Amino acid sequence: MVADNTETPDVPAQTDAPRSFPVVGIGASAGGLEAFEAFFQHVSPVSGMAYVLVSHLDPSHASILTEILQRSTSIPVMEVQDQMAVEADHVYVIPPNRDMAIFHGVLQLSVPEKARGLRMPIDAFLRSLAEDQGEQAVGIILSGTGTDGTLGLRAILGAGGVSLVQDPKSAKYDGMPESAINAGYATQVLPVEKMPEALMSGLRALSQTPAEPETARGGINRILMQLRSATGHDFSQYKKSTIGRRIERRMSMHNIGSQEVYARYLREHPAEAGKLFKELLINVTNFFRDPEAFDALKKEALPLLLADKPEDYVFRAWVAGCATGEEAYSIAILLREYMDETHQEIKVLLYATDLDDDAIAVARAGFYPPNIAQDMSAERLRQYFVKEEAGYRVKKSIREMVVFAVQNVIKDPPFTRLDLLSCRNLMIYLEPEVQNRLMPAFHYALKPGGVLFLSPSESAGNHNELFTALNRKFKLYRATGTLTSTHTVMSGGLLWTRNPCAKAADEVVSKVRETNFAELTRRMLLQSYAPASVVTDEKGNILYVHGDTGRYLRPAPGQATLNIVEMAREGLQLHLRNAITASAVENEATLNHEVPVKSNGDFHVVSFSVRSMPGPDGRQLLLISFQDVAPPASGKRGKAVTPGKAELQRIEEVERELAYTKENLQATIEEQQASNEELKSTNEELQSTNEELQSTNEELETSKEELQSVNEELVTVNAELQAKIEQLAVMQNDMKNLLDNINIGTLFLDIRMRIKRISRGAEQIYRLAASDVGRPLSDIKSNIEGEDLLVHAKRVLETLVPFEREVRTQRGVWYLARIQPYRTLDNMIDGVVLTFTDISARVAAEQSVIAARKLAESIVDTVREPLIVLDADLRVVTASQSFYRYFQCEKQQTVGRLIYQLGNNQWDIAELRELLERVLPEKQTIDGYRVEHEFPLVGRRTLLLNAHRLAGKDDGPPMIMLTMEEEV
Repeated sequence: MVADNTETPDVPAQTDAPRSFPVVGIGASAGGLEAFEAFFQHVSPVSGMAYVLVSHLDPSHASILTEILQRSTSIPVMEVQDQMAVEADHVYVIPPNRDMAIFHGVLQLSVPEKARGLRMPIDAFLRSLAEDQGEQAVGIILSGTGTDGTLGLRAILGAGGVSLVQDPKSAKYDGMPESAINAGYATQVLPVEKMPEALMSGLRALSQTPAEPETARGGINRILMQLRSATGHDFSQYKKSTIGRRIERRMSMHNIGSQEVYARYLREHPAEAGKLFKELLINVTNFFRDPEAFDALKKEALPLLLADKPEDYVFRAWVAGCATGEEAYSIAILLREYMDETHQEIKVLLYATDLDDDAIAVARAGFYPPNIAQDMSAERLRQYFVKEEAGYRVKKSIREMVVFAVQNVIKDPPFTRLDLLSCRNLMIYLEPEVQNRLMPAFHYALKPGGVLFLSPSESAGNHNELFTALNRKFKLYRATGTLTSTHTVMSGGLLWTRNPCAKAADEVVSKVRETNFAELTRRMLLQSYAPASVVTDEKGNILYVHGDTGRYLRPAPGQATLNIVEMAREGLQLHLRNAITASAVENEATLNHEVPVKSNGDFHVVSFSVRSMPGPDGRQLLLISFQDVAPPASGKRGKAVTPGKAELQRIEEVERELAYTKENLQATIEEQQASNEELKSTNEELQSTNEELQSTNEELETSKEELQSVNEELVTVNAELQAKIEQLAVMQNDMKNLLDNINIGTLFLDIRMRIKRISRGAEQIYRLAASDVGRPLSDIKSNIEGEDLLVHAKRVLETLVPFEREVRTQRGVWYLARIQPYRTLDNMIDGVVLTFTDISARVAAEQSVIAARKLAESIVDTVREPLIVLDADLRVVTASQSFYRYFQCEKQQTVGRLIYQLGNNQWDIAELRELLERVLPEKQTIDGYRVEHEFPLVGRRTLLLNAHRLAGKDDGPPMIMLTMEEEV
């Protein structure tokens, strides 16, 4: 039975209306542009999924990623704007210098705290995607350096989503894919080209009609039976909804649609059982998850648990379901911070257990990727972690506070006599029956008044007799002093396979019932019969004092000290030092050693003993006992023989030598102490220097990370610029071919009239060569006759009014010269453009037409009968001189006007209209058409009209030649 994997601590946020399509978060860094293009070239326009792209972009550079990707797919690609709702079959690209999250299907943008440096935008978005979309979340990691995206995939897997990682062999940079794969958070490892099909296959598998409840339950039970046979772990007490999602995800990876088939697949493929086991043990956690809850633990629970505790107190804690250890280390850091703030030093014994042995191995190593910088303050990161090349390692002082072990919280007995028990996001995945069995076990494991720390999604339930709420919001509970949980445990509430704690439980019950006479007796005997004693460490520093030691010890003058040798009275120091050295170094006890000791001005004999004793943490301690020696009886004193004069002199000499020796020894001791002080000071200086060097090294590591991040941004920008350069190269080729094929000479000048570019054809007007680029146009002679275009170009630059004129070269070639301002894309004037269009053929044609017209007019003028030529609209093109004389009209009143408007509408004749509009269009020629009409200036006349249709110029609209003669 699995019970200790830490999945997503919070239940994924539910939107007001469940979204009906998956949201795919795609992260990439260096080399990501090529991977993006390859991915979307294979994505169907109607995949039914939304795609959100997060890349490491230069914050100071406008991104053209949207434009580049739009060329690779027909799906709409757009740069994200704040509060933009996600829609299916759309691609959304993060803008530069923005962090992005998703909430209820709406993209949220924010300005990052640091524009550059170590940022993890991919992790941040994928985490929010997991919380917002749950099982509809898909995470993809493509080419890139570093570890960004690894923790984001862990969150997505914990929420029941799917993760894909690019095959490192096909990635331009394999840092990010390798990090995700090595961490075990890749559902599938594929080349980019195969990812869209894998997504569609998984979507089709998940969209199939679910099986009937009874059928589904039977299939899951068979799968769990196979899993128990292969791994020895029973998952039947897990919530079936959680189990079912995990199994369906494994089935979709193998394109298996039936649970029965998958059960057979498990039996035939033993390796798949191990993968399914790991799938159910997804370890999803992070440091200080729910920071407000940890603050409440530190401010409300720890003061209650650690108040008035002696220095030798052992604080016992247990983290059940520790996963990869982040939560256990977070509690250890809180304890360390609390002890530093309160100047209280106690021993901490923190047990952390999980069923996943791989997760326990990671926790024991205490090494985590750089992404953890998002989960805690920079001060905690600096104080409790050591920066290494690939991440951060928990400092040894914190690691030594935690003991990691593999344990099943339901099958195995709990730890006991605990001050704190943390079990977060474990019970929400267990059946209610198992939850009701765990709560008495947790109460049994805690001391009375101990604290139970649960997640926001869990509670003590109906066990009000076992726990009282300390903070309901952040789920902190205190264990009551009742024995209900003990009776529940001992009566079989939890069926443990081994129960070494049963004896301890009996002792608890018996201690409650018996009167503590033994303790009262022990105290009285110690006070009456035990000698004054002191417990010291192996260096003589006093740890504990029993009885009155004032006759043997006194405060030493100078700086306060607790060293027993320095506090010893006169006559006792030398002997005491030798005895301590013999006991600490040679483990030799000194028993009942009598020495004269000066106290209150008189010497009296004192007997002392030094014995070695083991300490609670394995250290060697010394027990030093003092006892007065009674003086001899008065009768015996009278029998003493008075020493002779020689003996008295000998005694005085020995005493002088002894005093001299003591003085030398004292001087040596003082010198040794001074040397020790100097060495201590030097050691402190070295430690300070080492801390400074470590700080400098951390700064260098930070600078290295920032440079690496900037390098990733530059690689991304370089890829975009490379694509832009290729696009510009194509445009330049198109422009060159366009200018070469339109046969228009073009000359680009800057604002100083210097040549910027020359197209083919401009060499005919100016004697130019490729080397003339950059020279002023005034230095080059023009082939144009009588025109100085440079003057007109300067005027155009000043007035911005285009100039146009037909010019002729010395070789007789005619050009249409145009001069226009040169405008940039932002509408700035940056010079002028001269274009020269060859119009020699047109000029020649016009001259031919003029000559032909003059010839035609000469012929018309020689005709005696009145004659006019009309165009297709019946306007007069020309008329003969005989026409003007006969009808007494002028040329300016005739040419260009409709025939019906001539001479006060004198030609608006019904017969003429019939001739021109009805008869003539049907025939090419009409001869002798008779018209009788009263003309205002001529009088009534009868005219015979002859009309001929003339072909128009270049097969254009026809013209009409109309002649008139008076009928005789």
